[in-house]
Amino acid sequence: MNQKGFTLIEMMVVLLVISILILITIPNLTKQQGVIRSKGCEAYINMVQAQIEAYKMEFNTSSNPTISELKTSGYIPETECPNGEALQIASNGEVNVVPEP
Repeated sequence: MNQKGFTLIEMMVVLLVISILILITIPNLTKQQGVIRSKGCEAYINMVQAQIEAYKMEFNTSSNPTISELKTSGYIPETECPNGEALQIASNGEVNVVPEP
């Protein structure tokens, strides 16, 4: 009787190749997630900066609002970046990440 199929050695070679590909791919994905989060924070800071100007025009004021005022007025959804870093507005109107203590 001549049955056709994969031998145990062939299956092990396929599993070895798949394992190597996974070992190469996973570290690259985790590294890229950090880059994506940092770019997301930069984009969110730019959006908050634009919302400060919109707030000042709507309320006809030259003083800068606080982050909490922007959130309670509905100008921004969160007071922190997508990566979890808190934001603050400096006296000159510049949006910055709160430094870690």
